[in-house]
Amino acid sequence: MSSTQPTEHSEQDRPPHPGRPGAAGPGSRPIRPRRRRPVALVAGASRGLGLLIAKDLVRRGFDVAVCARNEKTLEQAAKRLQAVDQRVRVLAQVCDVADPDAVTAFVDRAWTELGPVQVAIHVAGIIQVGPWQATRRESFEKAVDVMLWGPVNLALAVVPRMVERGRGRFGVVASVGGKVAPPRLLPYSVAKFGSVALAEGLAAELAGTGVTSTLLVPGLMRTGSHTQATFFGDPARQYAWFAPSASLPLLSMNAERAASKMVTAVLRGRRVVHLSALSKVATRVHGLAPSTTVRVMELVSRVLPKGEDPEVVDGRTARQALGSPLVDRLTALGDRAARSGTEPS
Repeated sequence: MSSTQPTEHSEQDRPPHPGRPGAAGPGSRPIRPRRRRPVALVAGASRGLGLLIAKDLVRRGFDVAVCARNEKTLEQAAKRLQAVDQRVRVLAQVCDVADPDAVTAFVDRAWTELGPVQVAIHVAGIIQVGPWQATRRESFEKAVDVMLWGPVNLALAVVPRMVERGRGRFGVVASVGGKVAPPRLLPYSVAKFGSVALAEGLAAELAGTGVTSTLLVPGLMRTGSHTQATFFGDPARQYAWFAPSASLPLLSMNAERAASKMVTAVLRGRRVVHLSALSKVATRVHGLAPSTTVRVMELVSRVLPKGEDPEVVDGRTARQALGSPLVDRLTALGDRAARSGTEPS
């Protein structure tokens, strides 16, 4: 794909100078387009939030390198990114973020074919919904591999190179589930808590290097995640509560708006960004009254479905087993996101 001169960023999109509101702080230098387009890398970008983030970066004048595990959806994502701006260079590579060698090879290729990576964001994630009694070690391993080892592997591959250049932006998409552990999402929450520690700890370690680490904390988003999530321990009943929660406007956030806010935060080098009122309130309440917050989660757990069957099914199968017209109506917005190809990577 061809290269071209970069489009100018608007003042709103540019990372600000140190001293301006939102500046990265002492020792950091803003990332600006040069004669060649700047390069951004997004891990977990074949669809869902990752694809929306990659699209937003393209609109801001970046060439992009994207990776995911599914070759077919990755090829489709590359075409969608190219459609945003015909001048953009897109590098798409199949890569499992849990494999450190594969992640390093992906970063090496991006650096060689596109140029120095100025922005890297880890988005890849999986959602597994079910009670503790039906959870197996395999569920924890899968979650940790993707959502903890994934950002660790990316950080180890790309951040040292950024430090050598004295400039760069690194971002990790965590979750409110990495600040407060909700019931029925234990493997997910365990992995997300680790990613929170990584992003915040890395921000401290990088002080004065010109490179920043941004922790992104969204709440629920309308990405069609209920169709790609897996369910166990009475899958149909687990789907019945999770799917509407991830789709209703009062409980979930528009994913495209969230993606734009995330990109702006990373480019500005902000340390921690909460994307929704839910994530802000939950984090603050937990910080002030952790025991009370845990007791509230206990009460929530009591009213949610239980089950001990460890068999795992995907969202579409759970939906068919449930066969509820009411739940189908409540998930209309989430279904629309899934049909538009924005379910998670």
